[in-house]
Amino acid sequence: MSDNRAEQVRELLDSVYRAESGRILATLIRLLGDFDLGEDAVQDAFAAALDRWPKDGVPENPRAWLISTGRFKAIDSLRRRARFDASQERIAEQLETQPSGVMGSDDENVEDDRLRLIFTCCHPALAPEARAALTLREVCGLTTEEIARAFLTAAPTLAQRIVRAKGKIRDARIPYQVPSPAELPERLDTILQVIYLVFNEGYSASSGASLTRADLSGEAIRLGRLLKELLSEPEVLGLLALMLLQESRRAARTSSAGELILLENQDRSLWNREQIAEGVALVEQALKSRRFGPYTLQAAIAAVHSEATSAAATDWAQIVALYSLLARVEPSPVIELNRAVAVAMRDGPEAGLRLIDAILARGELDDYHLAHSARADLCRRLGKSAEARSSYEKALALTQQEPERRFLEKRLRELG
Repeated sequence: MSDNRAEQVRELLDSVYRAESGRILATLIRLLGDFDLGEDAVQDAFAAALDRWPKDGVPENPRAWLISTGRFKAIDSLRRRARFDASQERIAEQLETQPSGVMGSDDENVEDDRLRLIFTCCHPALAPEARAALTLREVCGLTTEEIARAFLTAAPTLAQRIVRAKGKIRDARIPYQVPSPAELPERLDTILQVIYLVFNEGYSASSGASLTRADLSGEAIRLGRLLKELLSEPEVLGLLALMLLQESRRAARTSSAGELILLENQDRSLWNREQIAEGVALVEQALKSRRFGPYTLQAAIAAVHSEATSAAATDWAQIVALYSLLARVEPSPVIELNRAVAVAMRDGPEAGLRLIDAILARGELDDYHLAHSARADLCRRLGKSAEARSSYEKALALTQQEPERRFLEKRLRELG
């Protein structure tokens, strides 16, 4: 075996892991009925591929090979444990005799394994905070640290939530299946929240060298499409519309050097018009139902931005009105902040600054870097350089994303 061939196989496996490991994990959890066993099986399968593919050649269907290998590795692992625990042998025998469904690993049933996994992770028997954390970890492959940042929670606390959630699923024998139509509504809110959290981490990464993570936002949109096929509820349409409309601006949000470009300065010819058209059609459909909620309202705001030919042509009065409605439907200091920024664009920076100062005075957004960044920008526009500098420095101390840090540092240099 040549070193060159081994390196080619390693590169192929890296590509397969990035593209398929989530689906493979979801299928193995279904086949094995255990989260931890499924996770170990994925790692064992890829390790086996790294050893065997350079000698035997790459199989025609890599995903099916990895699922089958992972399943048999898990059965072998249970048999080894059976020397200390006889019950493990019974489980191994059950897994070996039950139909695996591996040969159909490219059909719709296996594609839906991740959707089944979402519903399992979002089961009402689990604590609300555990549902989102478990789904982000198991369905989307985020690390514990990434999830902790998304929830503004310590990583060890998040890890314990995930462990407890897995234990609850195992002990309560929560089924790995899509719920019945009667069960769907109570599970929907958490699922929508989780999908949007994943999208947000991809659209604006919480930390790191890159502003965005296309793999995560793309995965969230794919999950949103799957959910729409299963349940065409207005808020499902609204969430998918929101993600598409925000994603449509990806190419214009950073320079070729990876620097952050604000919405008002983006080259709108780079916006993805196909995604905008699809998003606008979905949000219109959701609004016509008159049963919409916060995701649809956020999508409507994104649609107003997408239809403006320039920042100056934006209908800020409509955006303020939509934010006012959104604040009544789902009260939140972040929504208040966004509305304040829109008011500043409609009525001038002084009006927006009064609103932001009132929000910050309550102490609710002290640790939210975008609140200080927004305040700094309004102070800068008003010529209040000392206040702008102070707010930019607060924002800089709080952000963990490198493009945002460079943007804030540039603003500070411009203040002199």
